[in-house]
Amino acid sequence: MLNRETLLHTLAVARGDEPADLLLTNARVVNVFTGEVLDADVAIAGEIIAAVGTGYTGKTTLDLGGQYLVPGLIDTHVHVESSMAIPAQFARAVVPHGVTTVVSDPHEIANVAGADGIRYMIAASEGLPLTVFINLPSCVPATHMGTAGATLGADDLLALRDLPRVLGLAEFMNVPGAVLGLLGALEKILAFGDGHIDGHAPGVTGPWLQAYVAAGPSTDHESMTAEEALEKARLGMHVLVREATAARNLHALLPVITPENARRFAFATDDRHPADLIEEGSIDHSLRLAIAAGLPPITALRMATLNAAETFGLTDRGAIGPGRRADLVVTPSLKDFRAVKVFAAGKLVAADGFPVGEWPLPQADENRVRGSIHVDVDALSFRIPAEGTRIRAIGVIPDQLVTDERIFEAKIISTDLTDDTEVSIEPVQSVEKEAVSDVSRDLLKLAVIERHNHTGKVGLGFVHGLGLKRGAIAGSVGHDCHNVTVAGVSDTEMRAAVRAVKDLGGGLVAVLDGKVIASVPLPIGGLMSDQPVEVVRAQMDALLDHVKELGSPHHDPFMHLGFLALEVIPKLKLTDQGLVDVDKFDFVPLWVG
Repeated sequence: MLNRETLLHTLAVARGDEPADLLLTNARVVNVFTGEVLDADVAIAGEIIAAVGTGYTGKTTLDLGGQYLVPGLIDTHVHVESSMAIPAQFARAVVPHGVTTVVSDPHEIANVAGADGIRYMIAASEGLPLTVFINLPSCVPATHMGTAGATLGADDLLALRDLPRVLGLAEFMNVPGAVLGLLGALEKILAFGDGHIDGHAPGVTGPWLQAYVAAGPSTDHESMTAEEALEKARLGMHVLVREATAARNLHALLPVITPENARRFAFATDDRHPADLIEEGSIDHSLRLAIAAGLPPITALRMATLNAAETFGLTDRGAIGPGRRADLVVTPSLKDFRAVKVFAAGKLVAADGFPVGEWPLPQADENRVRGSIHVDVDALSFRIPAEGTRIRAIGVIPDQLVTDERIFEAKIISTDLTDDTEVSIEPVQSVEKEAVSDVSRDLLKLAVIERHNHTGKVGLGFVHGLGLKRGAIAGSVGHDCHNVTVAGVSDTEMRAAVRAVKDLGGGLVAVLDGKVIASVPLPIGGLMSDQPVEVVRAQMDALLDHVKELGSPHHDPFMHLGFLALEVIPKLKLTDQGLVDVDKFDFVPLWVG
């Protein structure tokens, strides 16, 4: 908010009565209001754009040499925690790519630490050259079918509403709760009905979508087909085109974007790992993909700036004009967008892909978001007694968060067969036959272990398509309850992987022959590292290289693994409480028939 002195200075610069604090000259200014590219200078007074035109002077002048000047890019929906970096380190990854504002949903850390987690994220993002707005997590836990580390009701959320940079309510994943007006869901919708409510409605269509929109959600980032996106746009939703690490939906949605409806679309990254953020980029990556696929550059830029800002009522940014925040990006080309200079609030903060100057390191108390792995590894049992011959398995779909249901003949062994019996510290007890992994068919045992309350709950199932031929992988990143998820070729390997996650205090691991071969420690909530993002990226690169050696062909199998526990995205998922058919919104048995 401008104070009197700042406004008077801005007005004086705009009139030409005082020199600008910073004058950017010889710029090709992209005007996202009118779709024009104008040769102009930009006069900046403190943090604010005072004027766009000619004839101005400045205390400091920077000649842009005819390069394009565009508004700072805006990510409309992101989970900072998914970068595995604290907000300050996340900023170091995305700001050099031209992203100056993000709308964050901290429901990952909230599912671990509740309100303390949200307060931590707000404190940890204060004063950065990246503005981190917050939508309060609407679904902690996401449903009653998974066990989280906290529960946030309507009153809990209202108590946080006036915290800095809070915009509204984050993605409302409980679609049945919203559509049917169920107790708990209805109270949250009514509590935030006068503000913004994010949507989350993958595959929802017809009357249920009509009711969902009527309930209040006005955005959605879960569209997977052009038809789905168009139906949502026709009902007045802002469609957030997602290009994440595991969910790459951009190319599927672009065909539906036309000059007539483009103002209803913006970009989002949702969940991206460090290597993708650093190498591919963030919203700038979406821009390049969209433009290369034929979307007009200014249309794409408008989606990444003005559309995004207006979606959330952020009238102080998203365009280059008088009175707007001086978040600006210099690029030599609109067709191949690359940020060569980035300004945040009128200050140069990045150049040629690297941070510039001293960035503040916000002070945030991490004590309440550490030490979150409470699992008795020795007491765990991964045995699945044979109760039939056929099983349901979660089917992994490459580059998507959705899964399908696949039916297999189970591989069943007798515990007294020397050739097939796995070495285990568990007593055989009375179990005579059990279902086990079958590497020859890419059918791996999967487990989700409650890690917040030391309950010992373990959900057991199978996953098809993950690709491991040896060893096991595990992580404390398991959306959205963030229990420990593990998949492997044997119970012994799975136990070793879970033990490694616990020993790290949270993280991602790969094991082979019972030994850790690579890991990424994530001690902050079991979700984020306390190391620089470049270190996290190097650790993650090494981990992914080792997992490829174990057989997985996926770009990032840990992103897939983490979402196998998310019981609000179709079709079949596994929580600590059991196997969930998301379409039925209920548990289903592992055994068929």
